Amino acid sequence: MATIEEALEIERLERDIFRGASTKTQLVRTFGGQVAGQALVAAVRTVEPRFQVHSLHGYFLRPGNPEERTVYLVERIRDGRSFCTRRVTGVQDGAAIFTMSASFHVGDAGPEHQDEMPSVQGPDELPDASTTMSPERLWAMREWEHWDIRTVPQDVVTRRDGVVSPQQVWFRYRHPLPDDPVVHVCTLAYMSDMTLLGSSKVTHPDEPTQNASLDHAMWFLRPFRADEWLLYDQSSPSAGFGRALTGGKIFNREGELVAAVVQEGLIRTLRGE
Repeated sequence: MATIEEALEIERLERDIFRGASTKTQLVRTFGGQVAGQALVAAVRTVEPRFQVHSLHGYFLRPGNPEERTVYLVERIRDGRSFCTRRVTGVQDGAAIFTMSASFHVGDAGPEHQDEMPSVQGPDELPDASTTMSPERLWAMREWEHWDIRTVPQDVVTRRDGVVSPQQVWFRYRHPLPDDPVVHVCTLAYMSDMTLLGSSKVTHPDEPTQNASLDHAMWFLRPFRADEWLLYDQSSPSAGFGRALTGGKIFNREGELVAAVVQEGLIRTLRGE
């Protein structure tokens, strides 16, 4: 399947109009992480290099057709001395399938603190998922064959009082990436949509549901590399009315909190006819 370079490829059609690549896939709808990642790449290409993206907020409006290319329309909302803002709309067949606001900042000095990384099994203590999956599951995960994803077993997941649906996942891109920080930020935006909604199923593993991402917000807090191990510490604080709220903190192996994610998703019970 597509490499991350292929998945995030876009071409510039006009000053603020871009078109994303359509890549080989087995999915019936465009992977949300690819749409978000391509939209962020488009936004990045309209700001000066001294600005670094620090947050994004996106809404998945319609399922994308993976066989069609997506056009991204960028609006320059603000260009300030320390911050600039972009709004991006992804369009297929004349209809918006995704919209995102992205904020960029020129970093400065200030107070520092962060939550501690939970104590969990390291990735080296867990098997490569590709060696333990059933043939059916392995086929389904071919879409992300360039990623090493290792889920911490539920019986050893870090438990905290009041957290009802925890999940912890180690992941990294399998191949070396360029040193450009923008590459790693956009790569993480792509991957952040993967596994997060699954935390809402931890307490309902046998209940058949229809699942889809509805909205997605990210904050990029510290430098990181997406081709080195990152811990995605996830939870789902609430589910009801066919929707689930999920969130995740992303740490590097040194325990630095590098990003935070919040997502609401559709988790609708499937009913028999």
